[in-house]
Amino acid sequence: MARIDNEIFDITGIKIRVLDPVKNVLPFQDATMGPFHTFGMAILTLEDAGGNIGEAPVFSTYVNVLETCLFPILLHSPNILYKDLYPALYWSIRNEGFRGQAAALLGQIDMALHDLAARRSGIPLHKYLGAEKTSVKVYGSGGGTNYTCKELEEEVNFFLDKGVQYYKMKVGKNFGKQIDEDAERVKFVQRIIGNQCKLAIDANQIWTYDETLTFIDKVDIDNIAWLEEPVHSAAYDQIQKLCAHVPVPVSYGESERSAKTFPILSELGVKHFQPVPTQLSGIKEWSDVKNLAEEKGLMFSSGGYSFFTAFLLATAGDNAMLENLRCLMEGLEEYLLVMPEWEQGGYMKLPDVEGLPVRIDWEYCVRKNKIIKCFAWSRQTVKPYSAIVTL
Repeated sequence: MARIDNEIFDITGIKIRVLDPVKNVLPFQDATMGPFHTFGMAILTLEDAGGNIGEAPVFSTYVNVLETCLFPILLHSPNILYKDLYPALYWSIRNEGFRGQAAALLGQIDMALHDLAARRSGIPLHKYLGAEKTSVKVYGSGGGTNYTCKELEEEVNFFLDKGVQYYKMKVGKNFGKQIDEDAERVKFVQRIIGNQCKLAIDANQIWTYDETLTFIDKVDIDNIAWLEEPVHSAAYDQIQKLCAHVPVPVSYGESERSAKTFPILSELGVKHFQPVPTQLSGIKEWSDVKNLAEEKGLMFSSGGYSFFTAFLLATAGDNAMLENLRCLMEGLEEYLLVMPEWEQGGYMKLPDVEGLPVRIDWEYCVRKNKIIKCFAWSRQTVKPYSAIVTL
C-alpha cells in the first residue's frame, strides 16, 4: 500500500495561473514542430481546508474537462481517502478517453495531490515516496534541427562540461525530407563528443520503416546510444520490424497516456522506456512503467518539465536518467525560487524542501506582471459531480 492511500484531501480552492512565456536559450525546432522562440508554463494550485497547498504544471487549455469531470469531485470529496478519491477521478474521465489529454490532466492533479501530501507531512516528495537518493543522473537534450553547426557545438560543450554521459539531438529535418543532412549533422556531433559521452538521436516519429533504414545506412549506428521514436508511435507493426532490425535500443513512451500500453511496447522489442509524468494519468502509472523497465532490464529515462520530474527519478534505479532539454528549461528558472541544481558528474541534486523540488516565486511573478491568466474555483462556484450515463 502506498503511503498516500490513507490521506484525506479536503480541497477547498483551486487555481490555475498561466505564466508569461520566456525566451528560449535558442529557437528550437524538431522534425515536425517549431521553431519555438519562447516556452511557457501554467501551474495548478490546490489548497485544502488547513491552508496547505500542492502545485504541479498543468495544461491550461483544457479547462472544460477539468470543470466537468475532475474539479467537481476534488472540491466535493472532503472525507474520502485517496485510495477511493483517485479511482473516482480516474473513472470520471472515461468518456473523455484514457489515452488523451484528460488522462494527462488527471496525472497533473495527482502530482499536485502528492505535493500537498508531502508538504503537509513536512518532507521532500521523493522521500515521501520512499526514495533514499538525493541526486539524479541527467542526460543532455537539444540539438534542434534548425541549429547551426556552431550552435550544436556550443550546446554539446555545455553538457560535456556538466559531465553528462549521454547527449540527445534531433533528426528528421523538414518533416523527414533531408536525411542526408541529418546524417551529416550526426557525424558532426559524433566528432565533437568523441569518447566523452554517447550520442542518442530523436526523429519524433517522422520516418517510415524504409526511411529509417535509409538513415541508418548513412551513419555509424553502432555508436548511437539509442534511436528515439523513428516511426509513428501507433505504427506497432513498423516498430516491431525496426526493433528486430536495429542493433541499438529503440525508445518510445513520451506519447503514451497510460501505463497499460508499455507491456505491448516491450513485446514489440522496445528497449528504452521514456514515460513523461505530466503526460500519464498518475504517479502510480509512472511507477508501474518504471517497475516494468526494471523487471525487463530496459533502459529508462523521463523528461517533460525536468525540474518537477526529478523527484520521481530519485525513486528509480541508478541507471535511470532525467532528460534536461536545456534550451527550453533554462529560461523557466526565472520563475523558480527553488529547483534541482547541477552537481559534478552529470547529476542534479534535489533540494531539501517539503514536497516537490520546485518553488515558484509568486511574489516575483506578481511584481513583474508575469501572470497573464488566472482561473479560480471553489466549492461555491463548482457544483458536485454528476456522471453522464451513456449507452
